[in-house]
Amino acid sequence: MFATRYLPFVGRLMIGLPFAMSGLSKLGAYSATTRMISAVGLPFPPLAFAVAVAIELGGGLLLIAGYRARYVAVALALFSLATAMSFHANFADQNQMIHFLKNVMMAGGLLQIAAFGAGALSIDNRRKASELDSSPAVAA
Repeated sequence: MFATRYLPFVGRLMIGLPFAMSGLSKLGAYSATTRMISAVGLPFPPLAFAVAVAIELGGGLLLIAGYRARYVAVALALFSLATAMSFHANFADQNQMIHFLKNVMMAGGLLQIAAFGAGALSIDNRRKASELDSSPAVAA
């Protein structure tokens, strides 16, 4: 009971918090972040910056709360894979290979959330429970 009730929340917290922290730190480093985006050749660095902050900060917080967790997890998984390929594909640099693999592992964990849901301690679960409580009883 403990594992099925609490571990999904702990997992969402452990994956969502680094995303939220990364998005928050980007807000304080606009110039450095847009320069890095520009350096890898991505178009429209200011737009890419805004998208990255929205996905990381917003997605991280939504994931922690467990709100629309399956959709948020898919979005964060795709973002992680895109980031791995765009920023960490230089396998001659061992540090970049480690970051690439880290992003792939995060995507794997996020896909587990997408497959199995947010768990008991989540807004999604509360919404589902309230929908069941408010649905009319069906006579047998």
